[in-house]
Amino acid sequence: MKTSMSDVRSASPSRPGSPARFERVDPATLAPDQLRALRTLRDLIRLAVSRFEHAGLSYGHGTDNAYDEAAWMLSWALHLPVDQLEPHLDARLCDAERDSLVALIERRCRERVPAAYLLGEAWLRGQRFLSDARALVPRSLIGEALDGALDDWLDQPPGTVLDLCTGGGSLAILAAHRWPAADVIGADLSAEALALATENVALHGVGERVALVRGDLFDPVGGRRFDLILCNPPYVNQASIDALPPEFRAEPPGALAGGADGMDLIRRLLDAAPAHLTPEGGLLLEIGHEAAFFEQAFDDLEFAYVPVAAGDDQLVWVTRAVLVERQRRKGAEAR
Repeated sequence: MKTSMSDVRSASPSRPGSPARFERVDPATLAPDQLRALRTLRDLIRLAVSRFEHAGLSYGHGTDNAYDEAAWMLSWALHLPVDQLEPHLDARLCDAERDSLVALIERRCRERVPAAYLLGEAWLRGQRFLSDARALVPRSLIGEALDGALDDWLDQPPGTVLDLCTGGGSLAILAAHRWPAADVIGADLSAEALALATENVALHGVGERVALVRGDLFDPVGGRRFDLILCNPPYVNQASIDALPPEFRAEPPGALAGGADGMDLIRRLLDAAPAHLTPEGGLLLEIGHEAAFFEQAFDDLEFAYVPVAAGDDQLVWVTRAVLVERQRRKGAEAR
């Protein structure tokens, strides 16, 4: 149907004397015959970006923008390497491929869950992990630190590593890859998360060196001590939890929510950690964007920030010696 300029003006009311506001195409309302005009991967990535932007999606589970999200999802659906898309961008798609990509794009917009849950996998530090709603999508900043940033704080490679709040097991597995001679334990309170971690341990073939145990904090490891403790705990403060977009609310809430200031579990962790670290051991703790709350809650703690690409104050390093001294001071003050 032909649309006249008077139709456009009447459909777009504006102040008297001002130009009529231009109405953009709503990509969610494209008809099947219009979608059939999209023939190449480049066309479908462009459609996905338009749909994602129009739908107001949130990112942060492996990508941070609509284009990267679209390229990742569509390359996965077509069994293409996401880092080698250029040779394939202008290849024509068959009808079944196009329809499948459109359906995937629409699911992402309609369901508002992380792309990793739709695809069943996520990538962290170049490693593939199975991912679903049983655990957080792998994205911990600790993974970057294990690649080298942590070396400045380690006197020697750790022989024993404990990954607390292991979730789907990605950090425990990365630690096993990083230090092939180390014995690694991943611990979590969630049986569902540990079931996913078991699948990832099998996927990476590290079952002989990565043990998975269930329980609250250090309960399942008894009196064992470790050279290195890793922990990406629930640390998001309540105000931030209340403002989370749907993609983040789709993840297990117990793996994110850390109480009013985000520090509930971290308080318990710092009190208990000295009994589970070797004399020269240390704790690497992720606190994300909660540095202000962390510094306020632990103003009696000497620690160092381990810088990573996302920021200089999102990972905390603290040694057993410092934690023991903190305990001594607290005990003296209590008497």
